[in-house]
Amino acid sequence: MNAKILIVDDVPANLSALSDTLEPEGYEILVARSGPKALETAARAQPDLILLDVMMPGLDGYETCRRLKANERTRGIPVIFLTVHDEVERVVEGFRAGGVDYVGKPFQTEELLSRIQTHLKIHFLSLELERKNEQLQAEVNERRRAEAEVRTLARREAAPWGLGALVGQSASMHRMIEEIRKLLQFTSVHVLITGESGTGKELVARAIHFEGPTARGPFVAVNCSAIPEELAESCFFGHVKGAFTNAVQERAGYFEQADGGTLFLDEVGDLPPSLQGNLLRVLEDGLVAPVGSSQTKHVTFRVLSATNVDLQPEIEAKRFRADLYFRLNGFSLALPALREHKEDLPLLACHFLERLATEMGMRPPALTPNALAALAAYDYPGNVRELKNLIERALIESGGGQIGPEHLHFVYPGAEPASAPKDCAASHPERAGKTGSRQCVAEASDEARILEHVRQHGGINNAECRDLLRIGIQRASYLLRKLHRTGLLVREHSRKSANYHA
Repeated sequence: MNAKILIVDDVPANLSALSDTLEPEGYEILVARSGPKALETAARAQPDLILLDVMMPGLDGYETCRRLKANERTRGIPVIFLTVHDEVERVVEGFRAGGVDYVGKPFQTEELLSRIQTHLKIHFLSLELERKNEQLQAEVNERRRAEAEVRTLARREAAPWGLGALVGQSASMHRMIEEIRKLLQFTSVHVLITGESGTGKELVARAIHFEGPTARGPFVAVNCSAIPEELAESCFFGHVKGAFTNAVQERAGYFEQADGGTLFLDEVGDLPPSLQGNLLRVLEDGLVAPVGSSQTKHVTFRVLSATNVDLQPEIEAKRFRADLYFRLNGFSLALPALREHKEDLPLLACHFLERLATEMGMRPPALTPNALAALAAYDYPGNVRELKNLIERALIESGGGQIGPEHLHFVYPGAEPASAPKDCAASHPERAGKTGSRQCVAEASDEARILEHVRQHGGINNAECRDLLRIGIQRASYLLRKLHRTGLLVREHSRKSANYHA
């Protein structure tokens, strides 16, 4: 077996007899005539088995065995005690010391070889099992590392789409976020999201997906208005190779792609009438059959639908199935138009400034108070999407510098309000003249610095305003109250002072 055996005995004749018996069997033999020598040889040579005499002067066999088992390098080596027949009653002590078996003296050759072979097999099997356990543990650790990496990537993917992406502190935004939180655990409930174009319906759908248990699954977004009716069945159900002309390979449909996750149907009112019944059937039984195949597959997914039109007239006109509507509308979310929560406008404008400036590789510039006033006076028929586009163009036109009203280009020519001052003198006629103009410019500059501080730090109080502008308490109070009156800052009272935030 090419195994290495250490024989420990203080009697040379015993060493010779055992060596003469074992060497012809192919074993490599090591010998030691004392306990200390046995400890040294075992640690250095790492034998596969030790034959250990019990009765030795000085360090006897029991104590030698205990020290072998106490050493990490020799702990796993099996020890068979050699003992005379009248010492058999002391064998129990040998087992307590760590031995695995015993052979009586004078030994019988067949018995000795049989016991050695048995324990060597056990020893080698234990080593192999240990090696496989280590290999398995390494694979488990690698899988855990990979899963942790996947979770990290999933969190990174979800970061721009979670509830944190829904910017706003108005009552309507808080109410909507609370409704979303209630939905997160009810993954079997389908949700209908309504709102004008540009209000962020897909953003809300992604927040519902990425904040809940479905975040581990796919998010499949489908623009229903862009699907040709003749291709709708193939797009949603998939097809097998050869199902129709140009079907050169198998393709999974949207239902199968969304399995275990979310299917987002944008502009669901434009869903082809021929597909509405099929969608209803899939929602009821979860079975899909690719075009050209008789085999069905079971899928599980949540449907989030979005529409910017009232579906009731479509139902009355028989263009949209009422039973499908009720199936999709397990829970409804109505998104407010931007003009209905304008108090969020400064926060949204700063959010887009920071995001777009970062994408363009520049530092986010400040919006002047006059620019914020102009933004606040506009009604935004295109809602948040229009505001984003407006900020993006202003950022490009300003070249990364401070953004004023001259950089804002509203979609509708008549919508740029006269009440949004182009300069300070226009809104304060009593300050006309060179001295008044300089005062207005300085005041606008101070207001811009206050708003920039709030954007960076989240808020400001009178003491911080004085330190920022190096002005007195009365001047600081005047500027903060003015920004509060114009709606650019929100005031919160505390025991000692008021704090202002966007």
